[in-house]
Amino acid sequence: MREPTYLILTALASGPRYGYAIIQDVGELSGGRTSLLPGTLYTALDRLAAEGLVELDREETVDGRLRRYYRLTPGGVTALEAETARMRRLTTAAETRLRTLRPQTA
Repeated sequence: MREPTYLILTALASGPRYGYAIIQDVGELSGGRTSLLPGTLYTALDRLAAEGLVELDREETVDGRLRRYYRLTPGGVTALEAETARMRRLTTAAETRLRTLRPQTA
């Protein structure tokens, strides 16, 4: 799973979000390293919806503009959990190997 996809799913893990809120959340989660443009986000959301990982939660009009809220599906939760576990295993392996590079203190 690519990092932007992981971050989008993570943003939605705390509840339904609309596009701009997802963009902001992704920026915060990544410490500003990942910045999504609206076109990129909506293309990703369309793909994730087609894969059954997210779905439209609701639509509402705010200040004359339509907001579409998206939420994780059960399949999206499962995919996010699996990717988080995979990354945790990789992190543990990296930490284990890095310990061998550090001098041991008495």
